[in-house]
Order: sequence, then C-alpha cells, then structure tokens
Amino acid sequence: MDKKARRTPEIVIIGAGFGGLAVARGLRGAKANVTLIDRQNHHLFQPLLYQVATAALSPADIAAPIRAIVRRYRNTRVLLDSVVSVDREARLVQLESGTSLPYDALVIATGARHSYFGREDWAGDAPGIKTIDDAIKVRSKILVAMERAETDRQENPVTRSQHLTFIVIGGGPTGVEMAGAIAELTRHAADLDFRHLSPSCVRVMLVQSAPRLLAAFPADLAEKAKASLEHLGVEVRLGNRVTNITADSVMIGDERLSAAVIVWAAGVKASPAAAWLGAEADRAGRVIVKPNMSVPGHPDIFVIGDTSSVEGAGGRPVPGVAPAAKQQGQFVARVIRATIRRRRPPRRFKYKDYGNLATIGRKRAVADFGRTKLSGFSAWFVWSTAHLFYLSDFRSRITVGTQWLWSYITFDRGARLITGLGDGMMPTTVWTDDAPKE
Repeated sequence: MDKKARRTPEIVIIGAGFGGLAVARGLRGAKANVTLIDRQNHHLFQPLLYQVATAALSPADIAAPIRAIVRRYRNTRVLLDSVVSVDREARLVQLESGTSLPYDALVIATGARHSYFGREDWAGDAPGIKTIDDAIKVRSKILVAMERAETDRQENPVTRSQHLTFIVIGGGPTGVEMAGAIAELTRHAADLDFRHLSPSCVRVMLVQSAPRLLAAFPADLAEKAKASLEHLGVEVRLGNRVTNITADSVMIGDERLSAAVIVWAAGVKASPAAAWLGAEADRAGRVIVKPNMSVPGHPDIFVIGDTSSVEGAGGRPVPGVAPAAKQQGQFVARVIRATIRRRRPPRRFKYKDYGNLATIGRKRAVADFGRTKLSGFSAWFVWSTAHLFYLSDFRSRITVGTQWLWSYITFDRGARLITGLGDGMMPTTVWTDDAPKE
C-alpha cells in the first residue's frame, strides 16, 4: 500500500466467505473505500451445507445476503461479479463484467474447490458439495432414489438395491458427517414415510483410501467415529482406493459397486489465485505467503483462508478451516488499518487452534481439544453450540437451533423437497396387477 498517497485508500476484497467478511468487518469505519466482490449475492455457512443436502436444513437457514451483512459498513460497497485477472504492476483487478478496479491493498479470500486428483471427468457423476446448488442437487437425487425404490412395484431386487445404495467417497470430517446424515435421513424416512421400503434395505457406504478415518484427529477418536457410523448402519471401507466412477457405479480395484447417489468428499484444491498473481503455490494450488499473509514481493497483496499456505506453530501449515480464515481476516484488517494510520503493522499471523470437531448424526460427535477429548452426546453438544456461534446472524442461529431441536425430538426432517431436477429425473410408475390405479 502506498503510504504517501493522500487520497482515500482503495481496498479490494475478493470473496465474501469467512475470511473476506472478517476483513470487511475489521475495516468497518476505517478511512478507506472497501469493495467486496463475490460471485454469489450471499454468504454461505459451508460447514452446515451437508445438512441442506440431507434435508435437515433449508438453504436460507445457512445463508445470508452479503449486502444485509455489511449494511452498516458505510465505507463498504458490494459487487456481484467474478475476477478474471489481477495486474500487479498497475494495481488493477479485472472483472468479468469488464470493470477494472484500482487498489491500494488487495485481499484474496476465494476459498477452495473440489479436487478429483486428475480425474475431473468424475465431477459430473460424483459431485462435491460447495454451493447451495450442489447441496440441493444431491438432496434431490437422494430423495428421488427413494421414490424410485418405492415406485418399483415389480420389486426387482437388483434395481431396488441400486436405488437404495448411497456412496460417500472420502473419510475426512465432511465425508464422515455426510455419510452419517444420509444414513439417518434414508433409514428414518424409509421407516416412517414409505409403505414399501424397509430401513434394512438401505445401504450407505463410506469409502476411504487411507487406513483410518479423520486423519487430523487422534486415533482413538477416529475409531469412535467409525463405531458411531457403523452403529448407524454405514459400511466403512478403509484402505479402498477408487479407480473409476460412472453415473451409477464406483470401481474399487476390480469390484464394481452400483449406487443411486455418489458424493465426493475426498479432496480440495485452491481457487486459481496463484495463476492470477503469478505467485508460487504448494501442491494443492494454495499461494505460499509470508508470515504477515502477504505475497512475497507484493506487500500490498494478501491471500487468506483456503487459498493461502502459511506455517503455523511448530512449522505445521495452518489448516483450511473456518476459524483459521476468520483469524487471518481479522489479522489482515489490523495490518491494513495500521498501514493507513502510518503505524507499525503486526508482522506475524499466529493461529489459535480451538480444536477439531466432527459430528456423526444425531447426538453423536467427536471433539479434540488437545488434552481434552470428547465423544458422544457431550461432543455433539459442543459441536452444535460452536456451529450456532459461527453462523452469520441472529436469525440464522434461532432458525437452525429450532430445526435441530425439532429434528432431535421427532426425527423429522422438514426440508425433504425435490427441486432443481430436469426432465427424466423423476420416477416413472410401473404398474403391476396388484397395484391400485389412481
């Protein structure tokens, strides 16, 4: 940032996720013009996106309009647009709309996307869940599969088995949470709302290439998570590497597993920020930044969240989780504020690790706080409280808390709506002699 400039500094933030919003919040009231750019008009609480995919929550429960969030930030404007390139020498951000934005400080907080490890052709058949559209699509596919199984009155055992088989690939927190939620949704729905389906017919599988689940957790908690999944009826396949995926099957070695729904939760890679900047990146495509989160050689450009790679305590990389992104955003806001005031900015980001949490369905979770480890209901309660705290507004906290309480008491998931599917996706009724016609 040019300290000699007398005009009001222009701060551009790309991405309105946890990190980007933390920067905007930290610059509220600063003597600067702040421009916040995002491809969506809403901030999304991604840690609960899997609950939209499994009908526990509705999209509006975990999303809030960006303009509403920054409404009282009088120095901040919001642009709905996509970034095409960054001209570091001219200090310009080029947008898809054709607009060029000058900046004195640029913050890139564009998050991550799914990585298929060179098999991008799998993306259409095994979608990941990063957006509301992704979650709605997966939710509809799950519900349509159950409707098709119910409608198959000929009771062909092969097709019915396929309709009721759901495979999640990846044994990290997202995969574990997704598999547990699918198991609860499908088994309870089959028991309560479908006349010709039995919970015993539902097959949910979690496939993991590593020898255990939850690599970031202690081994004993990973085993408890596995036991909780198996208690829900999930088949956990460890040390199984996926070799191919089609629209209705997963290949593990020479074994072919037919499935109605396949969900990818096995890996992520950074957004193309490194390409925009011509900066050095790690193997996951994350921009390697200095301890103050700036790009080497460019003190006016900061990269935070899943898009960045920075060392934390003990030389270990800071994890790509929401608390880290928020802390980095708060830190960068302090750096920019200090520079605007011509004061000495903080020199090194220090990540405070509040622990790891993962939930496995209703009233089951694991929590690692270093010396303190929790599992079962106590961990689930901590997980629920933490996630309610991190939601962006009070309305969302009340809505989500109420939905969770209702689901906990009744096992009912009220967001079981089939939407967003084109022609040919809905089940076709097959009448048999004993099926009553309406």
